[in-house]
Amino acid sequence: MSANVPAVLISLRTRTLLVLSVLLSVLLATVTPTAPALAAGETSTPGAEVVAVTQVAERQVDLTVRSPALGGRTVNVRLLTPDGWNPHDRRHRQHWPTLWLLHGCCGDYTSWTAMTDVAETESLRDVLVVMPEAGWNGWYSDWWNHGEGGDPAWETFHTVELRRLLERDWGAGDNRVVAGLSMGGQGALLYAARHPGMFKATAAYSGSAHPLLNDESVNRILGFFAGQNNDPLRVWGDPIAQRRIWEAHDPFHLAKRLRSIPVYLSCGDGTAGPLDQPGSTSALEADFNRQNHALAAELKRVGARHVTTNFYGPGTHAWPYWERELHASLPMLLSALGVEGDRGR
Repeated sequence: MSANVPAVLISLRTRTLLVLSVLLSVLLATVTPTAPALAAGETSTPGAEVVAVTQVAERQVDLTVRSPALGGRTVNVRLLTPDGWNPHDRRHRQHWPTLWLLHGCCGDYTSWTAMTDVAETESLRDVLVVMPEAGWNGWYSDWWNHGEGGDPAWETFHTVELRRLLERDWGAGDNRVVAGLSMGGQGALLYAARHPGMFKATAAYSGSAHPLLNDESVNRILGFFAGQNNDPLRVWGDPIAQRRIWEAHDPFHLAKRLRSIPVYLSCGDGTAGPLDQPGSTSALEADFNRQNHALAAELKRVGARHVTTNFYGPGTHAWPYWERELHASLPMLLSALGVEGDRGR
């Protein structure tokens, strides 16, 4: 059909389309792409981003997150979602009370749901539970030479990048508490102490509460740092030459910063307890038991008034105790969030 159209009309049409395309390109350059609104005080600096979302079970969603603080690596975060959670409804989206639940060394973001009944706990159906990856032995720390050697900055990933991401796009509120086991128990204490006001309460189950207690404790944590053929000095440096860095990651030395919030500490003594096989022992639990007693005494000395301890005697470094202690500490944690622990179910 175009063969019958005068050449002058074809030329005019071409010029018109060219002008429209130029105008459209200018218009698009001035329009800001749709994106979640930045909260007060936030910047537009590129941060962590979700690159995949997987529904793994009822109320369980895994986010695959790419993190600049981790050198561009992608790691996973498991969310145990509350009833009515719908972060994609931006018009009526809620920001939920949030429990950060931290895994221990040699575990990962799936540990809590795999090893405990947390996903079936009725009192958590009104809470968003965040279970982030923290590395096989990341120790919830920005490794001391991370800026030069490309080592991970786990603390920055969790407390800055992931926090902002979850609160912007995934329904997390700024009403938060934090709990964890072993390495994650230390992480829960560290995050609450090193970021005042971020968490309203903290709980540590068999946590590494005072790694500088004595040579045995120092050597033990260095052994963990050396896991997977790592240089043990990569995490906090040398315990003598970088003593200030070690103290900055030792909950005992941060006790004053925990005075104003509820703290829950629990630990066994390393001998066989009611949830162990007969004859079981754990030198690690015995060490952490001494560390937790030292931290409890220091908290009392500095005037902390909201400390709950359950030093239950016989018991090893094992999941049945941590599941039990999670339930024991939930009333305190939920109370700090202002959430009723019993929904009458």
